[in-house]
Amino acid sequence: MKEEFLHFLWKNRMFEPERPVTSEGESIEIVSVGRHNIHAGPDFFDARVKIGKTLWAGNVEIHLRASDWNRHGHQSDPRYRNTILHVVAENDLVIYNLTGATIPTIEIGWPLWIEYNYQALLQKHDWVNCASQLYKIDPFRIRFFLNGMAIDRLQQKIGAIDQLLEESKGDWSETFYRFLARSFGFRQNGDPFEMLARSLPLALLQKHKDQLFQLEALLFGQSGLCHELLLPEEYPLSLRNEYEFLAGKYALRPIAGHLWKFMRMHPLNFPTIRLAQFAGVIHTCPTLFSTVIRLEKVEDYRRMFRVDTSPFWDQHYTFLKPSVNQRKGMGEDSFQLILVNVLVPFLFLYGERTNKPELKERALRIMEELPAENNTLLRHWATAGIAAANALESQALIHLHHAYCEPKRCLECTIGQRIILHGE
Repeated sequence: MKEEFLHFLWKNRMFEPERPVTSEGESIEIVSVGRHNIHAGPDFFDARVKIGKTLWAGNVEIHLRASDWNRHGHQSDPRYRNTILHVVAENDLVIYNLTGATIPTIEIGWPLWIEYNYQALLQKHDWVNCASQLYKIDPFRIRFFLNGMAIDRLQQKIGAIDQLLEESKGDWSETFYRFLARSFGFRQNGDPFEMLARSLPLALLQKHKDQLFQLEALLFGQSGLCHELLLPEEYPLSLRNEYEFLAGKYALRPIAGHLWKFMRMHPLNFPTIRLAQFAGVIHTCPTLFSTVIRLEKVEDYRRMFRVDTSPFWDQHYTFLKPSVNQRKGMGEDSFQLILVNVLVPFLFLYGERTNKPELKERALRIMEELPAENNTLLRHWATAGIAAANALESQALIHLHHAYCEPKRCLECTIGQRIILHGE
């Protein structure tokens, strides 16, 4: 049995007996179990328990065995000074707090059917433990639950933005530019794209916003992708010459060209094509962040990213690899990934920080207007009976799987709790 199971019992008041007694024989009434703490420190904050005739307010710590208190070092930890109750499955030791006072301890049991449901759920060998039981859950409960998962997913992305925002000393425009650059690299080339953005500040690019060729020279030159090549055509040679002039002017040093990945990638996703697209976006919309805040509709954002690359890229995938003649603007799938992973989290966070709820509402509305992603994981969910209606729900299902299903956190999941408590 895991300690998390005892947390679950305590939180849902499913322990036995309902009116336990302490190890010293005093009766206890659990007025409030408190707030579950998922971080360091006591397991439950702000509990209310009546011991004898005295009402106590404070924290509750839960262990499988009372002796775990000492094994975890709580007896000398000031964070546990205000522990008013120790809840255990086996009371094998009298324990004391930092001041040397004994802490009331109760030993609890639980209904066997709850343990049976829990163990049965954990022993499932489907792609997620509850897949075969999802049809029993009220669809309304699931949709309501997914809204919370979508917000959790957004908060997770916001954490990465916060870190960049701190590094850029609160500069929203520079932070957005770096985060957007990383997203243009997607999973394979996100790191070198971010390194490139860090080495080439937005303010510098904005000085050349009216000249697409100079923007391309700065980006391609700083990327390190064209320095060691024997370039046979006029356009890349001109790019390199222009970059050498600008690099001398601004004291630029390129990143290493070998960092970029091309293997096992569709040519339209090559970093050369993405860099050309990125240059086009900055050329047509140099005030990136303020534009994102100002626009309101999905179609407005789509136009912002619907840019054409220079004519050279109509017939090339790289400086040395030709292609059939075709325009290589950003596709719809790539646009939606950037909208979901960059624009929406920024709108939400900026609305939160500036007390503009209309921006947070816009972010969620955009997610509801976009179609759900189509990938293997979401097809699994659909087969199990939960088909995402839009991008908000598909993001929620992705987060649910990665944050709860894969690490088997069924006890913390609303769906898992329903199955354990009600046999659904």
